[in-house]
Amino acid sequence: MFDDTVYIHYIGTLLDGTVFENTRDRNEKLSFNFGKGEVIKAWDIGVATMKRGEISRFISKPKYAYGLKGLGDKVGSAVTVIFEIELVDCVGKDISDERDQSIVRRIIKRGEVFEQPNEDATVQIYLKGTHQGQIFDERTVTFFAGGGCLQNIPLGVEYAIFRMTKSEYWKLYLKSKATKGVEKFHIPADSPVEYEVTMIEFERAKDDKFLTDEEKLKQSEILKQRGDEFVKGGHYELAVKKYRTVYNYLLSASLRSSSDIEQSRQLKFASQSNLALCYLKLGDYSPCIRACENALLFDSQNEKCLFRRGQCQLARGNFREAIQDFETVIKVNPSNVVAKQQIQECIQQIQA
Repeated sequence: MFDDTVYIHYIGTLLDGTVFENTRDRNEKLSFNFGKGEVIKAWDIGVATMKRGEISRFISKPKYAYGLKGLGDKVGSAVTVIFEIELVDCVGKDISDERDQSIVRRIIKRGEVFEQPNEDATVQIYLKGTHQGQIFDERTVTFFAGGGCLQNIPLGVEYAIFRMTKSEYWKLYLKSKATKGVEKFHIPADSPVEYEVTMIEFERAKDDKFLTDEEKLKQSEILKQRGDEFVKGGHYELAVKKYRTVYNYLLSASLRSSSDIEQSRQLKFASQSNLALCYLKLGDYSPCIRACENALLFDSQNEKCLFRRGQCQLARGNFREAIQDFETVIKVNPSNVVAKQQIQECIQQIQA
């Protein structure tokens, strides 16, 4: 299959029977990426017709072998040659970032175009997941690229779709962390699974560089909602990306109408307030404090942001700063019992 790593043994002979190459003599298999033009045409064409373990004989005209250049002093110019090829093995390509075999791909059918989905593209795929030969997930699903977890699409499949083109059909072999998400189908954690995936169609998200200021505002509303969905599902790291993008979009937008300016202000506040929540959940206290302070620029008496900043200061051992925040919370909302309890905890820590 296209781009598989192929391992072969071959014997090359001239028409008079002279052997000019024999990998078995060296006990060294030849490997190449199938269909990528890395070897002579005869091998790509011939191997495509073979099964693993098969031995075949091919008579190759010069244009499919070594052409007018020949092969050094072994094969002359415009010479027809014979190859006996054994297809020892062919394996899918490891496309994982770590090259740890957690995501192995085989291209069953190549796509129509070279364009691929980008972050937030609208994607429609057909997928079929199997575990130990049993189908556990088969459907056609539409989602935004980067949000597959909201549709119970495992990490490895989500990773793969960014590398697919329209109408392309892949088989994926997932293991380890790439299977994250299949547990929702009652598959044991870290169990290897296989997925067949067809990219039916997709619509790329508009490139940031070409967004007008009004489009940035509209897109910010969409991204904020997607961030909220991630938070509800407990996907805080993914939500962080959306909220940060919202804030950066709006910082670079020059809006004119009062309604747009007010909407932008509300979105800036919401993105930073929610960002603080995510960082707090992740235990990232310094960025949480920064997000709280950004949000407080828009609402200096916001109870949630003051409380979250206090929680971060407490977690970092800055007890006096934490007390100041919790005291401000109580001024804003005298009935906040938890803030009072946090002050007592800070005092105990100082006296300890």
